[in-house]
Amino acid sequence: MVETKKLSKINQLTGTIEIPGDKSISHRAVMFGSIANGKTEISNFLMGADCLSTVSCFKKMGVSIDIQEGHVTVEGNGFDGLKEPSDILDVGNSGTTTRLMMGILAGAPFHSCIIGDESIAKRPMSRVTNPLRMMGAKIDGREDGQYTPLSVRGGNLQAIHYHSPVASAQVKSAILLAGLNTKNEETTVTEPHKSRDHTERMLRAFGVDVKEDENSASIIGGQSLQATNIFVPGDISSAAFFLVAGAIVPNSEILLKNVGINPTRTGILDVLEQMGASIEITPKEGHTFEPVADIVIRTSSLKGTTISGDLIPKLIDEIPVIALLASQAEGDTIIKDASELKVKETNRIDTVVGELKKIGASIQATDDGMIINGKTKLTGNAKVSSHGDHRIGMMLAIASCITEEPIELESVDAIDVSYPTFFEHLDSLAK
Repeated sequence: MVETKKLSKINQLTGTIEIPGDKSISHRAVMFGSIANGKTEISNFLMGADCLSTVSCFKKMGVSIDIQEGHVTVEGNGFDGLKEPSDILDVGNSGTTTRLMMGILAGAPFHSCIIGDESIAKRPMSRVTNPLRMMGAKIDGREDGQYTPLSVRGGNLQAIHYHSPVASAQVKSAILLAGLNTKNEETTVTEPHKSRDHTERMLRAFGVDVKEDENSASIIGGQSLQATNIFVPGDISSAAFFLVAGAIVPNSEILLKNVGINPTRTGILDVLEQMGASIEITPKEGHTFEPVADIVIRTSSLKGTTISGDLIPKLIDEIPVIALLASQAEGDTIIKDASELKVKETNRIDTVVGELKKIGASIQATDDGMIINGKTKLTGNAKVSSHGDHRIGMMLAIASCITEEPIELESVDAIDVSYPTFFEHLDSLAK
């Protein structure tokens, strides 16, 4: 049964919220803790469906993982501690789980099978399976390893220097993790633009030497991970929805606490500043491998801008809500170089354009992005859908805050993937 929620205009948003833990970092903390030696303690872990899929998969490989209200304890026994799973590894809706875990499984001396939901079955996996095969992993799947279900037989890997055609942290991470299981050889990934560097930062926190040079990252095989304690900062991709809400809902002021501001992820902050938003960022001391800040956003007079090039990898997940933001800016906003959006949970270009048009936005799709004409009153009075994509669901929920008439949001449960307390936080700010 499709879950539907009726959403209405909100007059003002004020108050303070603490954004849930970063999804990308939560995934990696469990994975790296599982292949490290010793006990890893993870605080502020994101209790979303995607991250729980990662926990489930590594439990099936014999790792002891205990969860207590956002605090996770992982008892790792190194790479060699992983056991052949007796059951299929179900990744649910998580592309991160699928691709990064394949990098680990590529070096594991056993057989495993990976499956996911209907959305995962449509997402391209050859961008990871091809380089892992080049390293020596035996991977089979639908359409020659293009799609799940996937079968992985790991072990006996060789280092490579891989020139990735896309700037993708998932591709880079999978190859670097596989590179750890080569015999004292250097594995390098070079990208067209630098993608998120959460993997490089966290591997260092676990005692691994990782080299970086402009758009390349390298790792020497044979290194082992040593357990550590990880604080997961608030997810800036989740914060983006309330940053946009604070900027477009009248008479609003929101304080977002402990948000991760990794430089490879802060494209949304760059865009808000380009568009003239009233925003204050206060960095916080005492955080080890990921920078953290408190952010204040206020109702703003916005102007259109162009978003392209090196900025795109820093905000690829935020583009749906940036499209909404642009609809409330004076003048046109052009988003280009974002064809990666076509292979997310949905084809986000077509889906964002289609759903925003339903509620009155002036927006057109292009081959690699979209053009948004502002400033536009959003009418509402429509039935819209997340299409099973958590970020589109949250974008439409924020849009409802300023629509003249209520909207009905279908497949609202998709939001639980990354932000289970989203509506609780929205209600707490509504005045």
